Amino acid sequence: MNLTDLVRLPIRYKPWRPRHVGLVWGDVLGKTGAPQPHEVHLRAAIDWLCRAQDVRDGQADAGGVSAGWSFEDGWLPSYPETTGYIIETLLAAAKVLQRPELVARAQRMIDWELSIQLPDGAFPGHFGEAGSRPVIFNTGQIMHGMVAGHTQLQRPECLPAAVRAGHWLADQQDDDGCWRKFEHNDTPHVYNTRAAWPLLATGLLAGDKRLVHAARRNLDWALTQQTACGWFATNAFVPGRAPFTHTIAYAIRGFLESGVLLGDARYLDAALEAARGVAAVQRADGWLAGTYRDGWVPAARYACLTGVAQMSLNWTRLAQAAGAEALRAHARTALSYLKTNHALTHADPAVRGGIAGSAPIWGGYSRFEYPNWAAKFFADALMMDLQDIAIPPVPDIAPRVHHG
Repeated sequence: MNLTDLVRLPIRYKPWRPRHVGLVWGDVLGKTGAPQPHEVHLRAAIDWLCRAQDVRDGQADAGGVSAGWSFEDGWLPSYPETTGYIIETLLAAAKVLQRPELVARAQRMIDWELSIQLPDGAFPGHFGEAGSRPVIFNTGQIMHGMVAGHTQLQRPECLPAAVRAGHWLADQQDDDGCWRKFEHNDTPHVYNTRAAWPLLATGLLAGDKRLVHAARRNLDWALTQQTACGWFATNAFVPGRAPFTHTIAYAIRGFLESGVLLGDARYLDAALEAARGVAAVQRADGWLAGTYRDGWVPAARYACLTGVAQMSLNWTRLAQAAGAEALRAHARTALSYLKTNHALTHADPAVRGGIAGSAPIWGGYSRFEYPNWAAKFFADALMMDLQDIAIPPVPDIAPRVHHG
């Protein structure tokens, strides 16, 4: 997207406002920051996530994390889906940064999530407002928080909550393992492998074979959608579109971690093939296109910064879990690129420490927004490279991977 495209965008974004114009003009001019050490960027990203939680204090959704800040709406309501997996980020950061107060923040997130679980075990979709229906993926991501509460905080109510959510997921599954009901835009998605991952972890932790079987069935269906180059069909938000780097990275992570938990090389190899395909088209400065078509053909002129962060941590995890050490260089190059797009000293607290959806900010992913999940994945990628750890930690239920 160029400057002409920017002029044609809907007026609802109000890019002419003084608060917005500087951000837009900075991207028009191509202004970037100088990368700093990992810990400097990590502290700023975690501080931004704390700010995104604090802005909901005094509201009905207090304890959750605002979905982010946007030109259109300012600070958004708490987002159940992403609050669920931010829990594991704050628990990791509490140790890495020696900030124990972050544990209390994670506890409050768990409290809020538990308070909104529906009687059938699902969690509300969207922002949890009245009338919002559950979504398969969103419920799965909140299960990540429940697994973290059980394994890392020993909260007794978290595993039963995850099991109830898991049975709701299993109830919605079609015979071929695909989820077609309660789906975003009413279309199936391969990136639901990232929901199969916590479903699998929950089943293994609880000794619930039904949940393990349901997770395997979804992973096996997702394998049928991988093409010869490693790309995934049926993986965009809207049918017929090229998937965002964000959803490609989601699919990879689900396969990767499920392969580790099960000791199943088929899933780990699927993640490796896709991750190597993305690595092959990474630009020298770390940039990745916002979307890719089959054959890893770029289909966007902007970067999806969230997807770049997710690919960085995917590459690090594959180095850890599959011995793919060559991918570490790609992970670090991605982090260097993200750092140049990370405002460490901006005067606006909504911007300082956050990560925009796209670069330039008017790109097609989370346009004119600073989504909380971009900061979360950037923080995860920094910590994983800094200390060579997995976030979340792999539970002790995982066997060694067998390569056939």
